[in-house]
Amino acid sequence: MKRSTKLITIIAIFFLIIAVVVIARTMIGAHFQKKFSKRPPPGIIVTEVQNSNFSEEIESFGTAISKKTMSYRIKKNELISELELKEYVKKGQTIVKLKERVITAPFGGMLGYRGLTEDTLDSENSIIITLDDNSIIYSDLKIPEIFANNLKKNLPIEAKFSGNKEKIYLGKVDGVSSRINAETRSLLIRIKIDNEKFELIPGSLLEVTIKFNQRDSLSVPDTSIMLEGNKVYVYKVIENNNIEKKEVRIGVRNEGLVEVLSGLDEGDTIVAAGLKKVNPKGKIKPISK
Repeated sequence: MKRSTKLITIIAIFFLIIAVVVIARTMIGAHFQKKFSKRPPPGIIVTEVQNSNFSEEIESFGTAISKKTMSYRIKKNELISELELKEYVKKGQTIVKLKERVITAPFGGMLGYRGLTEDTLDSENSIIITLDDNSIIYSDLKIPEIFANNLKKNLPIEAKFSGNKEKIYLGKVDGVSSRINAETRSLLIRIKIDNEKFELIPGSLLEVTIKFNQRDSLSVPDTSIMLEGNKVYVYKVIENNNIEKKEVRIGVRNEGLVEVLSGLDEGDTIVAAGLKKVNPKGKIKPISK
């Protein structure tokens, strides 16, 4: 074989090997790309649209007032012995025995001291004893007149006080004034709270929430809501676990739920969480909440 012919053959074989390698790599790359491009749909938490209770709320502050209260001023020289008060007395029980009289409880309640004062008339020390029936606590609230038409007797209320902010005390509106105060433009109402365990203390500041316009409405978790400008959307799960972006109209929020006024029906399945993982035109693997 001539030297030139042998050289040409070697060059041809070299390029043939390169071509085979390139084609092989392309085919292998295409195979793996096809294999791994078909990723399974992401697992997403879903939930059904359900009916929940919603209400409008008015927030205000008021001072706790005992159901009944009495005060007794006792001169120290009237005492037979050192004064030791019981924590609680029933109606008719003795509060204190004095030299010339006995003070009995006109009603059951908690006993305590208001303080030690100087009697300005006799210039003698005196002790003021208080008797409070705290089984029921009242509080008077001033509510802006814009809520006047919504305030009715027996509306439910929730109250908290700084002594135990973790607990919610339930009560109701006990009365509504018939007039709006022209100076403050407010309506006076009185609330009533059962205080059987005597946890609420007279004089404490109460944070009160009045609930009105209670209703049952469709609800979704607040984690399912997407805000885009002035519009609100959710992801609805449709046939074959496909996703559809739905515009909805919402109302009030209540303990992690959002009221849905239109755009969904009861029983619809929606994405409850993990919105960033969802492809609006893709599929998901539903995980029931």
